Amino acid sequence: MGQVAFDTQEFVETLENAGITKEHARAISLAVRKSHEVADVATKADIVELKHEIAEVNRNVADVRKDLSVEIADVRKDMEHRFEKVETQITDARKEAAARADKTDAKIALLHKDIESISNKLIIKMASIMAAIVGLATAIIKLV
Repeated sequence: MGQVAFDTQEFVETLENAGITKEHARAISLAVRKSHEVADVATKADIVELKHEIAEVNRNVADVRKDLSVEIADVRKDMEHRFEKVETQITDARKEAAARADKTDAKIALLHKDIESISNKLIIKMASIMAAIVGLATAIIKLV
């Protein structure tokens, strides 16, 4: 804070002109000067300077807000892009898994057909062998 301007000589002269003795005028002047020295008084210049500083801080805050808004918008765009990318990867992975499942289902169906075919062939062979055994047994019984 700035000091209040105080002209002690002029103050003493003013008091003397008003009829106060020189000694009293000097004592009063000294007391007033000391009171001004300890007083923490803002001058108009101090207030103007403070207003300028506040305006500068407000401008800085506005600039920071603008910068943050831009950065937040950039982060949002980046996040959206990344989410879209991950969603695409998930969709692709699901399609691939479904395709693999379809292939596996087709292979399992083929295996079932193969097993059924082998089973049918075994039944036919077993029937043929049984018929042959029955025929052989019949022939042995006729021979005996």
